[in-house]
Parts: sequence; structure tokens; C-alpha cells
Amino acid sequence: MKPEQPSMPMPPVKTGLGRLAALWQWCLLAALSVVFAAILETIGIPAGLLMGPMAAGALVGMNGGTIRLPRQLFFCVQFVLAMMIAGSMSPDLLVTFSGNWLLFLAIILSVIGMSTLCGWTITRMGILPGTTAIWGSSAGAASTMLLMADAYGADARLVAFMQYLRVVFVASTATMIAHLWVSGAEAETTTGWFAPVAGLPFLMTLAVGIVGGFLGRVLRVPAGAFLIPFAIGSALSITGAMTIELPQWLLALSFALLGWNIGLGFTRTILTHARRALVPTVISILVLMSFSGLLALLLIEAVGIDPLTAYLATSPGGLDSIAVIAASSNVDLPFVMALQTARLLIITLIGPPLARFVADRA
Repeated sequence: MKPEQPSMPMPPVKTGLGRLAALWQWCLLAALSVVFAAILETIGIPAGLLMGPMAAGALVGMNGGTIRLPRQLFFCVQFVLAMMIAGSMSPDLLVTFSGNWLLFLAIILSVIGMSTLCGWTITRMGILPGTTAIWGSSAGAASTMLLMADAYGADARLVAFMQYLRVVFVASTATMIAHLWVSGAEAETTTGWFAPVAGLPFLMTLAVGIVGGFLGRVLRVPAGAFLIPFAIGSALSITGAMTIELPQWLLALSFALLGWNIGLGFTRTILTHARRALVPTVISILVLMSFSGLLALLLIEAVGIDPLTAYLATSPGGLDSIAVIAASSNVDLPFVMALQTARLLIITLIGPPLARFVADRA
């Protein structure tokens, strides 16, 4: 009698759009993105080039799509957006920030405290397993929180779901508020997509972005592919050492790729797995966004900036999507990025130990 052969593991069953070849999935995603982005841009929604592809990516992902944005492309997106924002930095920003640093620090710590409280409450209620809610509720540094959550034994899939769902809520709300805010006035217009670009400044911009991005990876800085080019580019731009030049077509492509990266994360498997966590997660996100809105009112009264700038500056993540929305609206972009970057740096430094401290006691 022949010994029984070990059974081979069955490949995962592909459903819906997953049964299509990857090429056709990308074609469908691109077509949907063009349609959605065109509709949003036509009706005047800011950051339509981000929100349209995000919606298309979510639609493909939730219907069985198996394609994902390659990490190399996302790396390019990060340093391009970083250099775009760096080009808007001015010396006046440093004066504003230094004169109000205590208020900014209080706002950032308040957002971190509220997000931690939401995670602690969900954990204590036993809605999610273990310490998953504490890591998933952290207001920023999503990649760091995913690594820490996995090392701490939490469900990394649920943590990713909570983090990306908040990004979608915050980005969508910020986009609609920006649209309503500029309904009575024209937002800043952009130049043509294929307008002439100064060759040498463009090449220098790419060089600084690429070198800074790789440096951020080598140093293992959280969000380093964005933060390091942003820091170097800002310093060079403020001092006048370099003129940052980026063509509109490259920025539009980067916006779309960022939208795909967010949208494709919402797969059918993750949504099924996170079904029980959906309602409490949405409630905690709405609480955090409402709290951030109150902080924006405080910022308006204390600093005297316009309401849309204050709201975008205090929005709880994500940094790259808020940057795109701010760049597409008539706001004080350097102010928004200064507060958002400071929040990311602080949550990166104190977020993991704070979450671990709360998890140990939850």
C-alpha cells in the first residue's frame, strides 16, 4: 500500500474582479479614476485628482480586486509630494510658529490624548480583541503603529482598517469643507498640465527628493521618505539655495497614485474581518474629528487665521492626503504643513510608548 501523499495547499479562491488578469484590473481602475476625478473636478471639489482615484481604488478593492500599488511607486509619490510642499515654505512661517509654539504643542498633545482615550474606551468595552483599538486609534504614524501592534500581539489587519478608515473620513470631510468654503470664491488656479518646466531646477528637485527619500529609509525614520525630503527641501527653499520646480502632470499623477494606495487597502476580506469593529470605529473617528474642529476654533481665536486653514491644520491625519487637499485649496499651506508635520513628529516619538503604556493597563 502506497503511503498517502501530503495534500498540497489550495490556492486562495479569487472572486469578483480578482478573476481578471492584473492588467485588466489596472485598466479598469484607471478608467474609473478618470471618470470619478473628472466629475469631482467639474463640480469644483478640491483634490478631485486624489479623491476620484481613492474612490475608484476602494470600489475595485471591495469587489475582489487583487492589485496593489508597488512600494517603489509609493516611494516616488512620497518624495514628490514632500518637495511640492517644501516649495511653499517661507521664512514668515518660522516667525509664526516660534511665537505660538506653546499653543501648537497644546493642540497636538490634546489630539493625541483624545485619540488614546478613544482607543482605551473601545478596549475596555471589549469590542475589539486585545489592544487592537489602542494602536488603531492613534492619530498618525500609521506605519509605526502597525509595526508596534504586530509586535505587541494585536490584530494588524484591524489596526490597518482603523487607520485607513480614519484617513478616508478625514480626507473626505476636509475635501467637502474646502469645497463649501470656496463656493463663494475661486480657489487658486493652477497652470497647464504640460506647461514648460525649467530643466535644471526640475532635475535638482528630483535629485534632492530621491536622495532625501533614500536617506529617510536608511535611517529608518517613520514616514522618512516624506519627512526627510520635506525637511531638506524646505531648508533649501527658505534660504533661497534652490528653486523647487515640479510639472503639473507629475503632481496629478502623484495625487492619483496616493489615492490608489489608500483605496485599494479596503479589500473584501478586511471589511468582513472588521465588520464588528465598524460602528465603534466610525464613532471614535467622528469624536476625534469633532474634537479637532473645536481645537480649530481655538486656533482661529488665538492666531487669527482663516477657518479652513485652521481645520486642515488640526485634522487628525493623514499628512500626505491633507497636504494634497491644502495644496488644492486657497489656504495658508505652510501653516497647515507646519502643524501637521509637528504632530507627526511628536506622535512618532511618544505614540508607541504611550500606546504601550495604555495597553498594559487596559
